[in-house]
Amino acid sequence: MSADRVDRLIASWQRELPGVLYPTSELTKRILVLATELNEATRRVLRDLGLTTAEFDVIVSLRRSGPPYRQKPSDLSRSLLLSTGGTSNVTNQLVRRGLVVREPDPEDGRGTQIRLTDEGVTLAERAVQASAVAHHELWSDLPDDAVKQATVALRDVSRS
Repeated sequence: MSADRVDRLIASWQRELPGVLYPTSELTKRILVLATELNEATRRVLRDLGLTTAEFDVIVSLRRSGPPYRQKPSDLSRSLLLSTGGTSNVTNQLVRRGLVVREPDPEDGRGTQIRLTDEGVTLAERAVQASAVAHHELWSDLPDDAVKQATVALRDVSRS
């Protein structure tokens, strides 16, 4: 097997600062490289659909919540790990684009909920499908067994 860029990076640090790396250093770098590749694939798809990453996160979170595709702003912020101000800014952009609407909260007359419009539902579904295809293409040359083994290994690592 030939050395790849992570192998070369690890080797250079081992040469320059022997003993500074841990057994987990290669795993960490490989995960970061893969995350960067996945993020780039997602950004390309979103750019083609006219969405920012934050807009994508909001509309797919609403779509994932099931009919009627709405959430309280505070619940949405918590699920996306965004500040309430950040969620509000993204929501304002989506309202202007006609992808979401603000509605009175049926359970709390003082509150509001954010709901996907029909156009928002359609775009969320297209965006999820397009990003799934883009991610699948990154792994398309791997044998199914390798994908399954990597998935199990990463599940084990992420549980720690």
